Amino acid sequence: MVVLNRIYTRTGDGGTTALGDGTRLSKSAPRVEAYGTVDEANATVGLARLAAGGEADLALARIQNDLFDVGADLSRPIRAEEAEAPRPPLRVVAAQVARLEAEIDAMNARLAPLRSFVLPGGSVLAARLHLARTVVRRAERLAAALAAAEPVNPEAVIYLNRLSDWFFVAARIANDEGRADVLWVPGANR
Repeated sequence: MVVLNRIYTRTGDGGTTALGDGTRLSKSAPRVEAYGTVDEANATVGLARLAAGGEADLALARIQNDLFDVGADLSRPIRAEEAEAPRPPLRVVAAQVARLEAEIDAMNARLAPLRSFVLPGGSVLAARLHLARTVVRRAERLAAALAAAEPVNPEAVIYLNRLSDWFFVAARIANDEGRADVLWVPGANR
């Protein structure tokens, strides 16, 4: 259980922040950039939820919780001894990715194949889901860069990759199951 009874601590005033394991890093460190962008993505999901209802809202609520899992995962460097720890750190697992894949497949089965690229827009919900997609893509790029430099749970990076696909398909669903998609017309304004 997390207890936050004091919001400011002044410990970050010098430009560092504490990771999940208590070590301190610069606020501009790649690890902090990665999990900070996951947090930003989560905020865009909250914005999308304002335009969602029913099953869409429930799915987005699950995703918000998963994004906190991804952030927690990325905020804890992988250590060899963590497997034997009495309370191992929270790590994203393959089942979370599999759930996204199943949801993508179910949504995509309702859509006609695309004949052009989709421009972000259409309905309010679709536009907000596209915004979430682009922020998740940035989080994925930052997590992949971090993984190239030091050990990172690969399932966390895979989750972000799949999640951006989920947002793309969900945006099409939000656009009257693709019928209201705004399609790119190459060279339309030359």
